Amino acid sequence: MSATHSFVTRSHSHWMLPLAVVTAGFILVGWFPLSALWHQQSLLDSTSAQIKALQRQQLALTNQAKSVDTKAAATALAREQYQLVNPGQSLIQVLPGNAAGQVSPNSADPGLQPLVSPSSGPAPVNVKVNVHQSTNGFLSRLARTLEFWH
Repeated sequence: MSATHSFVTRSHSHWMLPLAVVTAGFILVGWFPLSALWHQQSLLDSTSAQIKALQRQQLALTNQAKSVDTKAAATALAREQYQLVNPGQSLIQVLPGNAAGQVSPNSADPGLQPLVSPSSGPAPVNVKVNVHQSTNGFLSRLARTLEFWH
C-alpha cells in the first residue's frame, strides 16, 4: 500500500505545480492593471515632451532677452518694430512710388491726391450761427450748458 500511495501522491503533486503556475498567471493577468499602466506611461511621455518643448522655448526667450538687454538693442527694437523715436526726434516715413518715381493716383493716402482748384469746388454752404447775447454773463452760460440735463 505504501508503494501505491506514494505513486498517487507523486502523480498528484506533478499536476498540482503546473496548475498552481497557470492559476497564478491567470490571477496576475486578470488583476494586474496593465492597461492603466500603459495609459499612464503614454501620459508621462506626452507630458515629458511638453516639458521639453517649454524648456526649449524658455531657452530661446532667455537668449532673446539677453540679446535685447543692452540700451542700444532696445532702442533699435523700438525703432524697427514700434516706430518709436527718442525725445526731440521726428519720425518721417517715405512711401514707395512706382518705377518712374511717381506716386500712383490710386493710393489710399488723400495727401497724395492732386490739388483741387478752389473755383472748381462745391458751392459754399451758408451756416447760421446763433450767438447768444447775454448781459448776465457767467450765469446764462452755465444755464445753457446745463440745458443738456433737462
